[in-house]
Amino acid sequence: MGHWLHRNIIEPGKLPLLLALTSFVVTFVATRVITRMIRAGKGPFGNVKAGGMHIHHVVPGVVLTVIGGFGAVASGRNGFGSVLFAVFFGVGAGLVLDEFALILHLDDVYWTEEGRKSVEVVVVTAALVGLVLAGFVPFGVNDLSQEEIQDRGGVIVTVATSFLFSLVALSKGKARTALFGVIVPVVALVGAIRLARPGSPWAKRFYRRRPRARARSRLRAYRHDRRWAGPRRALEDWIGGKPDPLPTRLPGPGPGGR
Repeated sequence: MGHWLHRNIIEPGKLPLLLALTSFVVTFVATRVITRMIRAGKGPFGNVKAGGMHIHHVVPGVVLTVIGGFGAVASGRNGFGSVLFAVFFGVGAGLVLDEFALILHLDDVYWTEEGRKSVEVVVVTAALVGLVLAGFVPFGVNDLSQEEIQDRGGVIVTVATSFLFSLVALSKGKARTALFGVIVPVVALVGAIRLARPGSPWAKRFYRRRPRARARSRLRAYRHDRRWAGPRRALEDWIGGKPDPLPTRLPGPGPGGR
């Protein structure tokens, strides 16, 4: 383990990236735990307010991300400065991406269905950075044997092929499959082979004169959503917390009524 850490992390200068990823994940987990405790009214934590205005944690997150980013550029890849600013950047990125949905919708959707996008973005970001740390971007390592060069070349080809399959899956309206397909090649392959979702660019282009394909596409999308909606929702609830129920609309008078 020590040899692998030195050869693949320290020698290529990836130690700041490792610390940034670690602080990113720890910050996200800690933030979700704290916000869920605040929501449940437990523990000593509470919302931060200034003059009656709720200060979202994306605000200090942006500040830390800016400090960490510029500090990392100024300090280089080695030394205590690079380590310190990498931690700043990781913490800031964790706070920012935890409220990614708020930035996307420009609304406080943290505990709504739209807020689940934050969890998805954090999971994908952590997985992609983890691939870099694990050696799937094999640059900066010296004294490679011929066998290691071949192995790493094979990895590059595999990742590039997975990326192409992911692009096909994305054109078929399978955004999640495309994202995770970059990480797990077989996921991208399955997404590229199977039928496109209704309304996707692929379906509009290739199913326009194929009514049977359009019908099969709608049926398969319906069955897929019905089968996986529950497990996916349960996993997202476990990671990010259960969203608030939609408000119940009371029947009222028609247009123009009082």
